[in-house]
Amino acid sequence: MVFSSLLFVLAFLPLCYAVYAITPGIKAKNVILLLFSLIFYAWGGPALVILLAGMTLVCYLGARLIDGMRARRRLWLILTLVICLGLLAVFKYTGFFLSNVKSLLGLSFAIPSITLPIGISFYTFQLLSYVIDVYRGEVPAQRRYWMLLLYASLFHQCIAGPIIRYKDVNQELENRKVTRQGIARGISRFAAGLAKKAILANGCAAIVTELVEKPTNLGSVSGAAILLAAVAYMLEIYLDFSAYSDMAIGMGEMIGFHYLENFQYPYVAHSITDFWRRWHISLSTFFRDYVYIPLGGNRVALPRQILNLFAVWALTGLWHGASWNFVLWGLYYFVFLVIEKFLLRMKKKPTGLWRIPRTLYTLVVVLFGWMLFYYTDLSKLGLALKGIFTLNGNRFWDMAAQTQLMGNLFFLLVACVACTPIIPTVSRWFERRREKLLLDDNASGRGLVAVYDAVCALLPVVLVCLSVLALVGDSYNPFLYFQF
Repeated sequence: MVFSSLLFVLAFLPLCYAVYAITPGIKAKNVILLLFSLIFYAWGGPALVILLAGMTLVCYLGARLIDGMRARRRLWLILTLVICLGLLAVFKYTGFFLSNVKSLLGLSFAIPSITLPIGISFYTFQLLSYVIDVYRGEVPAQRRYWMLLLYASLFHQCIAGPIIRYKDVNQELENRKVTRQGIARGISRFAAGLAKKAILANGCAAIVTELVEKPTNLGSVSGAAILLAAVAYMLEIYLDFSAYSDMAIGMGEMIGFHYLENFQYPYVAHSITDFWRRWHISLSTFFRDYVYIPLGGNRVALPRQILNLFAVWALTGLWHGASWNFVLWGLYYFVFLVIEKFLLRMKKKPTGLWRIPRTLYTLVVVLFGWMLFYYTDLSKLGLALKGIFTLNGNRFWDMAAQTQLMGNLFFLLVACVACTPIIPTVSRWFERRREKLLLDDNASGRGLVAVYDAVCALLPVVLVCLSVLALVGDSYNPFLYFQF
């Protein structure tokens, strides 16, 4: 089951929150959330719930042992980490490892086909952050297994993030307050995320498919078509993943959870360093706090700093998928981050017109990075990169590129605007204007406020209706990060 499905939007979520609302007491409400979360996760394969529950049990016992002992705490931490990371490696990287061994040594054997459990990368990292924080003394160990299972399986974020740390929500697991303002904000955030996915992200995906997936020979595709597809995919992956985060944050706020932001408009960044402060923040901070800083961070000599960065970005790439293109994608960013940090020393935020070339540089680097991310087949990546510069003997411009560009120009402009803070900035201006009109206390001002409030109330309804219409006929349109 996915958030962007009619089953979820029209049945699962309303039913879950209706039962939640009429259930008295926080303990009973948590039981309802746990039951619905396990049903949600089991929809992708009932047997996979056993893995989730088993890994949670390992971390529950490990944290209890760490919290209850003065000696051998480090041993229990290492054992817990080894078990969890070992399970992640078996399910996610066995085929990748064996295929490389087979190719390298020229062996002949069958590679087992192992189904990748949905969301395993996300809930594994959440559970690891919990155990490490208990070891560090930042949070006490959870005494009730089912509550830790609720934290790990909560359907808001279990499958595709954001990576929620236990210490950020442990108080709200036990005691949270639902307000009308929170419900309103949550509904608006959920509706905006649903529209970003169902209308904008899926629309960008259709452009990519038409331009570079349907043609049987990528080498003959025009340079403009490949470039336009790369731009569409760049928009798609942000709109898709930020939409999931928006919907998760919105659903949380409806019932009193306050998850941290996962995106801060990364496509307006002024450097690659700034881009990664804004993109997938929960993952970036995880690797910073649990890998980079424990390795020594910036407190070591320059060669060791570079080695630490190399380790972090190799792992970041590998986390995204068991394929060499993801590893190369991580190392691609490692190179630019090292250049910015140690050679160009791009620490200061540019001002005035200097921001424009810096942002353009960032967008170009990110664009080619997403091409590396998209093509798991490196031979196709080579064809696409050469194709942009017409090195495949192809033309730069053709009718396919022109048709897609002219037919989707307005749509692409709307998608670009959705990737910037323009809409929130305008919204904040209207909010300030609303407050001023209320203070003026005149009839015309109250009328404008009433119109503004009506628009704010109706907009989420309109967005949900448009999204439902867009989803009719789409039997399955998963979020891109489901594969991780």
